[in-house]
Amino acid sequence: MNFILDNIFVVAIAVISGGALLWPALAPRGKRATALQATQMINRGKTLVLDVRSSDEFAAGHVRDAKNIPLADLGKRLGELEKSKNRTVIVVCQNGARADKAVRQLQAAGFEDAHALEGGLAAWLAAGLPVTK
Repeated sequence: MNFILDNIFVVAIAVISGGALLWPALAPRGKRATALQATQMINRGKTLVLDVRSSDEFAAGHVRDAKNIPLADLGKRLGELEKSKNRTVIVVCQNGARADKAVRQLQAAGFEDAHALEGGLAAWLAAGLPVTK
């Protein structure tokens, strides 16, 4: 106990840095799907693939039949997705971070079955799955 009191600043720094390391793991995320799971959902049908990358990134290559709405515009363009509320939505970005944000936005808007593609398009390509331009 004396050690803790004598070194309160060192202990506080250790606790704060440990919390900062754990924060990303404990932060709430939406549902995620691996490339294999996403492929299975797409093959079952009635799945919307939503690409939230920029238009330039989308033009360079995207999942077949994906709809492109950049993350910055998603809040304003949710009306375009209204008819897909009852469908499974797979959200794609480059590495997965933007897709998590988009999934949280979609879930707040009433999309119950929205999934972020884990690892994004990079994981999709690493799995050897096709893209179109």
